[in-house]
Amino acid sequence: MEAVAKTKYLKGSPRKARLVIDLIRGVNVSRALSILKFTDKRAADPIAQCLNSAIANATYKAEQQNIAIDPDDLWVKTCFVDMGPHKHRSRMRPAPQGRAYREQRHYCHITIEVTSEQKAKTEDQLRLEALRAERIAARKAAKAAEKAKAPKREAKKVEEKPVEEVVETPVVETVETDVAAVAVAVEETPVVEAVETEVEAAAEEAAAEEVAETAEEAPETESNEEAEEK
Repeated sequence: MEAVAKTKYLKGSPRKARLVIDLIRGVNVSRALSILKFTDKRAADPIAQCLNSAIANATYKAEQQNIAIDPDDLWVKTCFVDMGPHKHRSRMRPAPQGRAYREQRHYCHITIEVTSEQKAKTEDQLRLEALRAERIAARKAAKAAEKAKAPKREAKKVEEKPVEEVVETPVVETVETDVAAVAVAVEETPVVEAVETEVEAAAEEAAAEEVAETAEEAPETESNEEAEEK
């Protein structure tokens, strides 16, 4: 779907308007509007109005032909600025060395065409696509070569696995060390009980000696008391 919009008798020289119109050539419509919004030129606003008019013409034309179209899919196919008439004013502007320049006011005509057709690919884009296709083909070939080598590696691993299963001595040693530790602990427990019994016997003997000493001291104290009474 294609549509055209024109703006005629726009104030300003065509040379200044072309500086702005060159920014949106071949660009998507939404991006072109954003570019014109932030362009600090007097011709930017009239060109944006002309672009909006072209978008509206395209949507209206699509509705008349019963065609579904998305405005975001439109892009600027062609855009150019033509020279308009000069404003005839008999005014002069002073110039150096006593001369005078004639004052002229320029007008221009703007034409913008939008379309929803796919863009034709340039030579650079075709070259890039060819390079991408070559890279993808090279990657696929490398992956295929790796897959072809993969079964051989698996066979080697299968041959080495029985050797790894036979060597299980560390597990047996750990079990033996655990059993030895348990046996040592079992042997040490009676020794601890014997030491405890010896300590209890020594305590009983000490208590018996104290009782005997107290019994011997008791008669002596009684005999001394009787001697004092006499």
